[in-house]
Amino acid sequence: MTAHGERTYRRLMTDLELAAFRVVVKETDLLIQARTPLPEAARELILKCRGHIERCIADHPEFARTLSPWTADDWAPAIVREMAGAGQKAGVGPMAAVAGAVAEFVGRGLLDLSDAVVVENGGDLFIRKPGPVTVGIYAGDSPLSLKVGVRLDPGDDPVSVCTSSGTVGHSLSMGRSDAVCVVSASASLADAVATAAGNLIQSPSDVRRAVDFARGIGGVAGVVAAARDRIAAWGDLEVVPLKGKKG
Repeated sequence: MTAHGERTYRRLMTDLELAAFRVVVKETDLLIQARTPLPEAARELILKCRGHIERCIADHPEFARTLSPWTADDWAPAIVREMAGAGQKAGVGPMAAVAGAVAEFVGRGLLDLSDAVVVENGGDLFIRKPGPVTVGIYAGDSPLSLKVGVRLDPGDDPVSVCTSSGTVGHSLSMGRSDAVCVVSASASLADAVATAAGNLIQSPSDVRRAVDFARGIGGVAGVVAAARDRIAAWGDLEVVPLKGKKG
């Protein structure tokens, strides 16, 4: 998949109450849903996020390279501190949290303009909308792919669902999971923990190990791990069968 290649799973993301629009800035490719199209506001937020991250990398090249936890300066921009803190909790490098961090920072910025916002960034989701939501699990060639989903009812609070896979996509993973989905109020944390938990799965028998790891990290509200025909779950969520094409 190229940086801006077609993400076919996006065809399944539907909400008739919200307007959907795509915003691309360099490697950042977001599908956003809000009450009305807000592409210019979203672009400005993306540029701000990328500016902070790119300046950090210019000053500290190891921020982009390290696979180990990294400590941010107290005066670093909020998105950099969020990524570093999430990596420290999960035991991974800060860039493991970058997709979730950008999704959340853009999403929270757009909440000033729309009371309902969904931001998808490479399979990582920031969600703020009334009522229950169901997030389908895309797990590549696994027989569970798009057959089950995670149903959440976060109420009025934003929630994030981030996914890591060792068999789908171009993100770095040391494991062989088809999908590890982590639910948290923090998208940075969900992204980092999904990566770390996915690294633990070398065979389908490791899905419980990955779930047990994720549930031990403060701030994680739920986790689902899938590898081939095996699935394990824990937390404040419901694993439900999907009927037809739902987002």
